[in-house]
Amino acid sequence: ELAKILSGTFQGTTPGNELRLDFRPVNTDREHPYDLFMEVTGKYQGENVKRQGLLRFETQGRDAYLGYIPHFDGTVTPMSPNATRFTNEEANAACGFHLAPQGDGFSGETSGGSCVIALRGVRGKWSVELEPGTIRLRDVSSGETLRFRRAEKEAAK
Repeated sequence: ELAKILSGTFQGTTPGNELRLDFRPVNTDREHPYDLFMEVTGKYQGENVKRQGLLRFETQGRDAYLGYIPHFDGTVTPMSPNATRFTNEEANAACGFHLAPQGDGFSGETSGGSCVIALRGVRGKWSVELEPGTIRLRDVSSGETLRFRRAEKEAAK
């Protein structure tokens, strides 16, 4: 269910957020059929952003654990032969958090410092809310909020 909510392309909708999030299925192994390759591209507050990595979902009862393993090599894509292979530096930077069912989707919170290296500069705790067609990320301390909506042509599916 969670992978289905995230699959596809999402466009930033908040002021200064010109980011595009692309989530594509990627084959890793039989134990992880819902892994997604994530690409973040565009501009945030005027600065160019390009990030990519693997999202791994682990079911834990009704909850889920969402793990993120970054790719620091900007040339890696979901079609690359090494899309699911990582350097020691990338594997050591991996981070994750728990998501619980909420409304029509899921919500959770990062632990604070665990994703600083993986997300290169994103500091502090962030709350994450995922619902069909929308993603909301909010800095718990400052209240800064990033909203994303499924891209139009994908919303029609």
